[in-house]
Amino acid sequence: MWWRPVIFAGIVALLSAPAAASTFALETSAFLNGGLIPSTDASGADSCGGRNVTPPLLFSGAPPSARSFAVVVFDPDAGGGRGFVHWVAYGIAPSATPLRAGFGSQPSAEYTGGMNDAGTTLYFGPCPPHGDPPHHYVFTAYALDLAPGRLRPGLTRAAFLRAIAAHTLAQAAITGRFGR
Repeated sequence: MWWRPVIFAGIVALLSAPAAASTFALETSAFLNGGLIPSTDASGADSCGGRNVTPPLLFSGAPPSARSFAVVVFDPDAGGGRGFVHWVAYGIAPSATPLRAGFGSQPSAEYTGGMNDAGTTLYFGPCPPHGDPPHHYVFTAYALDLAPGRLRPGLTRAAFLRAIAAHTLAQAAITGRFGR
């Protein structure tokens, strides 16, 4: 029975060891985390005054086994708390990064477009109702073990998140605010 204390000590050491910190990060030169999104990135619809341009996005510290990236932009403040999906893009090859300004504003062979709540597969910039306090726009990047082209086009945010549940290696987010 000498082995019981050895096993117990090993289990305690394993449970108390710090988890490997993820270094995956998402950044943009367009705004600081929690800062204001420039009006150029806003929607051109409904007098929001923007050009509907995706901000430039930089992924860093991705796991070496990442075969593709994805980005989802979600406004949790819209629709009385139901939220609004502004962009779902996946199948982004590691060689396509960093993502330049406007990357998701037009169809491209560099990513697969999912369906946003405006009914398109392209970026739909911020455009909260007049008088609302600034909304929060959460840009979430995913490092995936899936090769580009593995997921069918047009997935909604919910379907996309279900499809990547067992394939997400890391994720990172940055939040911008926009009001009018």
